[in-house]
Amino acid sequence: MITIASYLHRNVLNDIILRWMHDEVHPADASVISRIITFNNVYVCRYMQALSQKIFSELHPGDLQTRKTLRKGDLKDIVVSHYPYRSPRVHELIRLYHARPEDYYRETPFQAVLYFARRGGVTEYIGSCRIKRVRRLAEKAARKIIDRIFSDIKQRAETLADERARNLGIPREQLVTAPEQMTEEFLRAESRLLEDLRSSRPFQWRDPVMINDVAGIKLVLEDARQDQLFSLLDRMEDCEVVEEERHRGKYNATNILLRYRPSREDILARPLGDTTLAFMRAKGLSDEEADRAFTDFVRQGEESVHVEIILSNYEDMMESEIGRSMHEERIIEQRRQQQYRGCLARNIEYLMVYLFTFPASSQQQLTELPIKLWNRYLPDYFDEVIKDLFRIPRNDLLE
Repeated sequence: MITIASYLHRNVLNDIILRWMHDEVHPADASVISRIITFNNVYVCRYMQALSQKIFSELHPGDLQTRKTLRKGDLKDIVVSHYPYRSPRVHELIRLYHARPEDYYRETPFQAVLYFARRGGVTEYIGSCRIKRVRRLAEKAARKIIDRIFSDIKQRAETLADERARNLGIPREQLVTAPEQMTEEFLRAESRLLEDLRSSRPFQWRDPVMINDVAGIKLVLEDARQDQLFSLLDRMEDCEVVEEERHRGKYNATNILLRYRPSREDILARPLGDTTLAFMRAKGLSDEEADRAFTDFVRQGEESVHVEIILSNYEDMMESEIGRSMHEERIIEQRRQQQYRGCLARNIEYLMVYLFTFPASSQQQLTELPIKLWNRYLPDYFDEVIKDLFRIPRNDLLE
């Protein structure tokens, strides 16, 4: 049902998500989910480093410079200071940003490597590669599941309306339904779906819920040079363009979905880093066991992954960072437009956050899930769930 196409062992992860939605936990889940998320993070980092370096060096021969960043403010500062030209709109955006930088979501977490090229003695920002943070991945997975479930509930509600029309002996299109009755039918349909979850009845969804953009590259190329990217991708034997979508309007860019076959030998050429080893020690693996497990993980995984490439010129890139199509504003609008916001929707998001966050904790066992989709919780409860996961002391006032 959920296919995270930038990851390895996607079917195993899909199985865990489905089971957890039905409150079915297996003894090995704590270990399996910790390895899948932790090792995939390493895997994605390594293949993105190789692919990005290859693409940027081919498009910009010469001395490439890189800089790691953990917050959006670094990127926004760079795009207003490393500019190849100043149009009237670029000049205005730079002026507005310098006047009130605090209005531009500068503290947004952002795991990325920024790329620069030297041209004519000037350092230019040419793009970045980034990996979607666990919190954003969990949110996106939840939103896609919620949208699919909302569609399922609406379809069930329409079936109830069809039954009423048949009982009245009239065509469905002639059925007049009061808003109160529509709400009642929606709630009945929601209740039936919750009962399906309680009873572990499987979802009857024909198509998987796809997430293709965990790993992404942003390229800044002026319009006259953008064909060079497509020519390069055509020449790369380990890449294949799967989909191309051109956005024009408030947001201007070309989104390219790439099927990429990373070199397993290159991925495994060096041992795991200290941070990853520390995570795996907390899960009960020695350094040698963790390295062997990572090798098996890569060798037994799928041969290809999906990578998103976003291509735009400099001015359109500025619009997406500090202008009319600012990325953070688009995220807020996506959240605002979510149609289904009931308890089930919140619980799905809680469950996805818990699933993707669990590997970062030191817990080695999981016998019971703290979130059941059919229960009702306040947000305060989930705050305590996360505290317990990381053993953060509660600020209890009772002795």
